[in-house]
Amino acid sequence: MNRRFIFFLFSALILLLNASCAPATPVLPELTTSTDTAVAQPTDTATPPPSETVPASTPVSAPTAKVSFISHSMKPADVPPPADHITFDVRSASRKRAPYGDSYNINRMERPFLQDMKYVPELDIVSFSVSEDADWYYVSVLLSGDNPNRKPGINYGVELDQDADGFGDILIWAHPRYQEEWATADVQVYRDTNHDTAGLSSAKSDPEFSGNGYDTLIFDGASGQWEDPDLAWVRMQKDTEATMQFAFKKALTGPKFLIGIMADGGLKDVSKLDYNDRFKASEAGSPIRGYLYYPLKTLFAVDNTCWEAYGMKNPLTVAKVCPPSDSGPITAKRPVDNPSSPHPSAPPTGTSYP
Repeated sequence: MNRRFIFFLFSALILLLNASCAPATPVLPELTTSTDTAVAQPTDTATPPPSETVPASTPVSAPTAKVSFISHSMKPADVPPPADHITFDVRSASRKRAPYGDSYNINRMERPFLQDMKYVPELDIVSFSVSEDADWYYVSVLLSGDNPNRKPGINYGVELDQDADGFGDILIWAHPRYQEEWATADVQVYRDTNHDTAGLSSAKSDPEFSGNGYDTLIFDGASGQWEDPDLAWVRMQKDTEATMQFAFKKALTGPKFLIGIMADGGLKDVSKLDYNDRFKASEAGSPIRGYLYYPLKTLFAVDNTCWEAYGMKNPLTVAKVCPPSDSGPITAKRPVDNPSSPHPSAPPTGTSYP
């Protein structure tokens, strides 16, 4: 009897020792109700809430991933060489009409007005000039207004005719927002590859022509993904009358070309140039009061100049070319606001050419 009692006593003692050595069961309710939980001190593996910013180490979300750095090997001069000649265009005014200078049949537009004939001075080209240095051609375009970035958003273009036949071959096309420093981001260059920028004939309007104008993009300064990222540049110079300046490499055209300037706040569609080949005169309207199709209708907010020869004499058989003058191959056309005034090729008394 004593042995059996001792055996049971010994067994009970072993069970008590095992229970005292077992790990304590965690008290879960205390973790969920305590104010000193992981909310105040999150662990490294905690998932951020939706409103938190994704870490900068994630390349997809990094803001710099959308910005492409363009490396330029050369840049136009800050002060371009002076020009030998200036070509003047007709200056309109806020009288809801152009004084003259709009010859629709030969694509000469004097329409710096919105469709309701509200005058936009930044659309009104006053003059342009061309100069050069060893690497660049520079084109300076004087405007009647002081802010090229003004609404409705104006594109400025330089048309280049390399074989002097009245059909534009290259278009340098600038769009806002313009800067006061030389930049390529606002410039594109187009080429016409099938000789249709002047419709069927450069001497007259070919209404409802179905060509594709400047059909090939050969440079887009915003992307820099071109053989030459330095090909064409643009800047503005703000003043009482602002100046738009273009610079393009001489290799683009060679030493001889015809050149014309345009300002476009309307269609802004290079595939539809020339615009006078897209619409009948009755559809386009006229800016000249007293004309049959006054006021403007489909074709508004566009101004352009006659074409000048650079590096050669003006081919007077081309309808778009500026009229001749005694000053040489480049005609300086003075702005006048009265049809009874002297011919625009004759400078006012006391005025000399630069």
